[in-house]
Amino acid sequence: MTRTNLLATATLAAAFALGWSPASWADDAQPAAASQQDTSSTSQSTPSSPQGAPTPAAPMPLPTPSMSGPLQTAVPHEFDGGPFGKLEVTGIVSGMGLTQGNHLPGDNSTHWDISNAQAFIQKTTGWWQFYLQAGAYTLPALGTPFFSAGDTVKDFYTAFPQGYLKLVKGDFSAEIGALPTLIGAEYTFTFENMNIERGLLWNQENAVNKGIQLNYAHKKLSASVSWNDGFYSNRYTWIMGSLTYAFNAANSFSFVAGGNLGHYAKNTFATPLFLNNEEIYNAIYTYTKGSWVVQPYFQYTNVPTAPHVGIPVGASTSGGAVLVTYNFKHGIYLAARPEYISTSGSVASGAANLLYGPGSKAFGFTITPTYTKGDFFARGEFSIVHATDITPGLAFGPAGLSDSQPRGVVEMGFLF
Repeated sequence: MTRTNLLATATLAAAFALGWSPASWADDAQPAAASQQDTSSTSQSTPSSPQGAPTPAAPMPLPTPSMSGPLQTAVPHEFDGGPFGKLEVTGIVSGMGLTQGNHLPGDNSTHWDISNAQAFIQKTTGWWQFYLQAGAYTLPALGTPFFSAGDTVKDFYTAFPQGYLKLVKGDFSAEIGALPTLIGAEYTFTFENMNIERGLLWNQENAVNKGIQLNYAHKKLSASVSWNDGFYSNRYTWIMGSLTYAFNAANSFSFVAGGNLGHYAKNTFATPLFLNNEEIYNAIYTYTKGSWVVQPYFQYTNVPTAPHVGIPVGASTSGGAVLVTYNFKHGIYLAARPEYISTSGSVASGAANLLYGPGSKAFGFTITPTYTKGDFFARGEFSIVHATDITPGLAFGPAGLSDSQPRGVVEMGFLF
């Protein structure tokens, strides 16, 4: 059986196990669509036209792609997709510049590039829905070399980084395709996050995985479980799960876990050997009220010893971060992210290198002011990474001997 057939069979099996059938999906389709229309029409005013006929409610911003702010998805452009029904399109065009000290071996001190040139098309009503994301992007992250948009698309997730079919039945849904990961508190692309660059903890996490995901959401509780290929490995041996409880409108807590149930020797930019064989755990608290968003989280990862795939001695990481945004109003925001991560092992023991040498540690601090006006945004960023207990040759600077790296970044563009 091919992987495609295996995934399709697993999706159908999961659907019937949850008591779903095509007939029951069809029964739910019309009420679901009506419910979404009612929500949008009551959330904003609907003034009458000069002739007295009511003006249709303007479409509301979509929840996908997910964004933690301060940037928000633009109001979608709707059009008739024929047999697909009503489709909605949004997108982003943005560019960035980066300058850094002590650049890593093989990197440069300055870069100018496209940060995003992406479009998002989706169907969000009915018992079957879909999401498709296409275009160019960069994935800048603290303490790592910068990849151009061309190299990022080629070496990571292609020009179609995310796309999936979604089947909906009441509080349950199933997704199959190239999915955003359940792991971590930060999303993949620059525009989705409080900061332009991803953080030190994100460097241990996967970003996009292909597979199947089952979701359940009811009142204050939401849960997801996913069978996937981990770090884009094309080998479906990873299991991930998340559980979130919302105490009230302002406070929620999530526990997330995932790991590779097998071992695989593949080693590429998108599928790094050590990380693709790890297990990972997150505890994430989120506070959102008034002008504040505060999100502290803890992360632990473990790479087991597996000599047969090239990991003679395993290692682990422990770390924490606090993501904070304050809204000053009038389109002005300020975000900050302090974080710390440590790794186990030593050079003498031959442990896997998960940072800047076995047993190394690093502190990072990022501050990001943002200005938005309509669909336009502009933001700057300063970050510093300071590492300790480094292995010479594996840290910063052209020779890998420096223990710190400062960066300055600017990004501006339009959401449409």
